[in-house]
Amino acid sequence: MSSNDIFSELFERYPALGKCEADIYRAYTVLKKCYDGNGKVLACGNGGSAADADHIVGELMKGFLLGRKINDKALNGDDEILMHLQDALPAVSLDSHSALLTAFSNDLDFDYAYAQQVYGLGNAGDVLIALSTSGNSASVVNAVRAAGAKGVVSVGITGSKDSKMSEKCDVCIKLPETETFKIQELTLPVYHCLCAMLEADFFEN
Repeated sequence: MSSNDIFSELFERYPALGKCEADIYRAYTVLKKCYDGNGKVLACGNGGSAADADHIVGELMKGFLLGRKINDKALNGDDEILMHLQDALPAVSLDSHSALLTAFSNDLDFDYAYAQQVYGLGNAGDVLIALSTSGNSASVVNAVRAAGAKGVVSVGITGSKDSKMSEKCDVCIKLPETETFKIQELTLPVYHCLCAMLEADFFEN
């Protein structure tokens, strides 16, 4: 299934997402450019959005819909171990580093804990996927601010209301809901679509 087919199917299954079709495609092009340039994706959020950040990384770092067998030409080291691995699209979930998060929160301020990681890990050409149903979560907004300072492109996923993230993100997908759980229900098919499109582009053949 091609990336175009995957994209079209999203709106067949979730017609309400047609309102943000252009921004979803913009997010895809930003992510593809990142991986074309050997960059990486950083992802962050709080609560349910933290779980979504972890989920995104899980779909990028191993096979999602495809097996992603490593090309034989890449087997130039321990062939036996490499035969048991899958090719990956590099991604890091910023909410999964419990020691760093708790240390930074205890010593400094949790509102800047994700920003610290974007500063330490981000490089120009990387992409930050920032998730906040309100679009105003301080820790996530500050991560977007740090991304801008580092030349990291920011892709926000929020609800429909205007927010700090819709102002600051390079691309903001404003899902057509206002209640938290309903925004979260539409968040998953969006990032599944993005991950599947990227996988098709890089591993279909």
